[in-house]
Amino acid sequence: MAGKPKLHYTKGRGKMESIRWLLAAAGVEFEEEFVEAKEDLEKLRKDGSLLFQQVPMVEIDGMKMVQTRAILNYIAGKHNLYGKDLRERALIDMYVEGTTDLMEMIMLLPLQPPEAKEKNFALIIERAKTRYFPVYEKVLKDHGQQFLVGNKFSWADVHLLEAILMTEECKPDILSPFPQLQAFKGRISNIPTIKKFLQPGSQRKPPADDKFIAQVKKIFNI
Repeated sequence: MAGKPKLHYTKGRGKMESIRWLLAAAGVEFEEEFVEAKEDLEKLRKDGSLLFQQVPMVEIDGMKMVQTRAILNYIAGKHNLYGKDLRERALIDMYVEGTTDLMEMIMLLPLQPPEAKEKNFALIIERAKTRYFPVYEKVLKDHGQQFLVGNKFSWADVHLLEAILMTEECKPDILSPFPQLQAFKGRISNIPTIKKFLQPGSQRKPPADDKFIAQVKKIFNI
């Protein structure tokens, strides 16, 4: 029997958080080995664990997988969260790319200089309200189904819920103009595996604070 996947990353969200979300949604238990200092990263590089010298890295099924998208594709495909055919996969990919764009804007905000933060914070809220969330609102309204693709729970649903919750941390009432997304959030949050991941004490990581940002900058020479 294969062991649990082992995740190598910092003790924060970053690019690994969506991987944590997807494994949790699939009901897969995983272990974490945290990169807490520059020396930890160098050790992984020197022992050949990082194909492109970068984390995230996930040890899974005898592989040391890098590149976030490749890892997510593999987990989604393995656990039947990636649609039933190429058309559904294409839709899932499009929806995931959209939520990724929004989440990356939020993830990068704490790393920006103070003079840029206010402007970029406003841009995040504007883009969420006018570019990203209206798309998912329309999809759900038009097909009248419980999930984004194929009326079946998929990676796209997991990713959208993660994006919603991240954006609500920036602006708690962001969903007020989007009744379909409000209902979607309630449905997906109550799927047992996700409900468990949302409970205190899970492996879900909190938003980055100043101490963590300072640590990340030191590890990665930012």
